Amino acid sequence: MKTLQQQTLWRWICVRILALAVGSVVVIALCMWLRFAVESLWIQHRMPPALREEFALLRAHPASDPARFHQIVDTWWGISYSDPSIASADWLTVGILVVVIIPFIVVLGLRSARPLAAQFGHLTAAASAVSAGDFSAQAAQVDDAPLEMGRFTRDFNTMMQQLARYERELRASHVAMAHELRSPLTAAIGRLQGMMDGVFNPEPRQLAMVMKQLQLLSRLTDELHLLSLADAGQLSLNKSVTDLTGLLCERAAWLAPQARDAGMRFSVTADASCLCEVDPVRLGQVVTIVMENALRYAAEGGVLTAVARKVPTGCEMVFCDRGPAVPADFLPLMFERFTRGESSRARHSGGSGLGLSIARGICEAHGGSIHATQGESRGLVITITLPAGNIHA
Repeated sequence: MKTLQQQTLWRWICVRILALAVGSVVVIALCMWLRFAVESLWIQHRMPPALREEFALLRAHPASDPARFHQIVDTWWGISYSDPSIASADWLTVGILVVVIIPFIVVLGLRSARPLAAQFGHLTAAASAVSAGDFSAQAAQVDDAPLEMGRFTRDFNTMMQQLARYERELRASHVAMAHELRSPLTAAIGRLQGMMDGVFNPEPRQLAMVMKQLQLLSRLTDELHLLSLADAGQLSLNKSVTDLTGLLCERAAWLAPQARDAGMRFSVTADASCLCEVDPVRLGQVVTIVMENALRYAAEGGVLTAVARKVPTGCEMVFCDRGPAVPADFLPLMFERFTRGESSRARHSGGSGLGLSIARGICEAHGGSIHATQGESRGLVITITLPAGNIHA
C-alpha cells in the first residue's frame, strides 16, 4: 500500500469542494478572457495602421473623445457589442461555458468522492460479513481516503482480529471445559453405576473414590465461576495493608509438606517487609497457584526462589525455578484457560489448566499483572506486579 499524507475528513471534503468551485470559476473567467483577447487582437489586426494608432490613444484616454471611441467600437466590434441585454453575446458565452463545464464538474466530483465511497463500501461489505457470522472479515484500506476513515478502517480490522481470536478461544475453551467437566463426572457415574449393578461393594473406599471425583467437579465449577467474575470485572476484593514477604513465607510453610514429598524446597530470600494494599486471601491464592505449578512441573530443579520487593510502580513478587526450559512460543499461552505445559515440564500430570488463568484474573483485578519469562540458563521466572495502593513510603 502506498504511503500517502492523509487529510482529516473536514479538510478532505473542503479541499475537493473548493477545488471544484474555484476551478470552475477560474476556467469560465479564463475562457471569457481568451474570447475577448482573441477577438480584440483579431479586430485590431484588421484595422488600418492609422486607425489602430488613433484607437490605442482613445483606449488609453477614452474621456478625451467618447463619441469617436464609441464610433470606432460600434463600427469594428458591432453595434450590439455593448448591448446590456441578457441576450447579448457575453451572456450567451457564459451560458455555453457553464453548460460545457457542468459535465466536467460532475465527473471530477464523482471521481474525487470515489475514495470516500470506496472506503465506506469496503466497511459495509465487511460489516455485512460480520453480521453473517464471519469474524475473519477485513475491510480493505483505500489510499486516498480521509484520515479519520483510514483510522476507522484500521481500528475496525483490529477489532475484527480480536473478535476472531476471542471466538477461537471461546470455542477451544468450551471444548476443553466440556472435557474437564466430563472426566470426573463420568468417573463418578461409572463408579456409582458399578455399585448399583453389584460390580463394586458400596464400602467407604468406593464411596471415597466417588467423593473425590465430585470434589474435583466442584473445584472446577468454583474455578470457572471465579474466572467468570474476573472477566466481568466483578471479582470482589477485601483489600488491606499486607506484608508480601510474610505472605510468601506463610504460603511456603503451608506447602512445605508437599514440597518435601516432591523433593523440592521453597526459598524466600527477602527479609525486609514489603507492604502493599491487596486482598491477602486472593493474593495468597495466586502465590499458592504459582508454587503448586512449580511443584507440578519444575520439582526436578530442586528449589523455587521467591522474593518480594519494592519497585517504582508499586511492588513485585518474583518466582524463579530451575525446572526444564519452557519454549518461548509457549510463554504467551501459559495464562490462557485449560493450557498445560509441554511434556518436558509436565512429568506429573494433573491440574485443571485453570490455575494460571485464575492467577492472572486476580492480579488484573488488583490493577496489576503477571507474566512469565525464561530463566537465564533454564527454568521459568514468573513476575507478579502490583500497584502500591494507598501505601506511602
